[in-house]
Amino acid sequence: MLKISVVTPLLNIIRFCAFASVIGLTTLLGACQSTEDGAAKGTEQEMYERAKNQLDGNNWAFAIATLEQMEEFFPFGTYAEHAQLELIYAYFKTDEYESALAAADRFIRLHPRNENVDYAYYMRGIANYYNNSVFSAFLPTDVSLRDPGSAKDAFNQFSQLLTLFPDSIYALDAQKRMVYLKNTLARSEINIANYYFKRGAHLAAANRGRWVVENLQGTPAVPDGLAVMAQAYHLIDMTELSENAAKVLIHNYPNHPAIIDGAFNYKFGTDQKRSWVSKVTFGLFDKNPEIAFDSRELYSSQYEEAVISPPAI
Repeated sequence: MLKISVVTPLLNIIRFCAFASVIGLTTLLGACQSTEDGAAKGTEQEMYERAKNQLDGNNWAFAIATLEQMEEFFPFGTYAEHAQLELIYAYFKTDEYESALAAADRFIRLHPRNENVDYAYYMRGIANYYNNSVFSAFLPTDVSLRDPGSAKDAFNQFSQLLTLFPDSIYALDAQKRMVYLKNTLARSEINIANYYFKRGAHLAAANRGRWVVENLQGTPAVPDGLAVMAQAYHLIDMTELSENAAKVLIHNYPNHPAIIDGAFNYKFGTDQKRSWVSKVTFGLFDKNPEIAFDSRELYSSQYEEAVISPPAI
């Protein structure tokens, strides 16, 4: 009897705990459901005003949640198109550049005749423009050393905006950003050419320099593009092409670091003077000489970024 009296209370306790767990789980699920239902309650106008207040208060995560619910519950409502534009901006403000790009693409596809569709085109470029700077704490501070893919996409998207909507209120800002992007892309080509010099791929380096000179005129990288051509063609015994590039460089950019006494220095980068440390250590701590053209300090007046954060719709 004693054994039964001990086991029975234990069973009752176990049953009670199980019952309490079921009740707790049911209550929790009910609360979650109530929260979802509560968040979704209200008219389309009420939800849109709530989203606007959240945007005005910089509560981006809440604004995104509300705008996404509007898209779900009122996909064809009175405020649907405007809410979709607001969602693009909210994604941008939370650094969700891929989501902003996808939302902009979707808006352009669904509402090509909307009076504010130029904003969607503009924000496509903006998303890639800032995506080019993402994770800057872990990447080189010189953006021209990064993968130029996003920069190219941004440049092309801004160009499309100017082609389709030349009178857009976003056109001037897009033009400024394109100048910066063009300069960045040109410098990226010179960086690649410098890498090819290091690898001994002199023809490939010459091609990069020629691309800058022929296709990216007006950028601060053009002088280095000419210097790359002069040096690279010289190293592969294409004397005429080398001399032509050097003449153009000397005539237009006489202060370029590779020019000494009015002549191109074909030993540029490999003619460093040895320091006293080098002499004492017999060159033990010397770095290997490298050909690397970078004259931005002389010709970078247009290179610095001079744009502001994009506006909300």
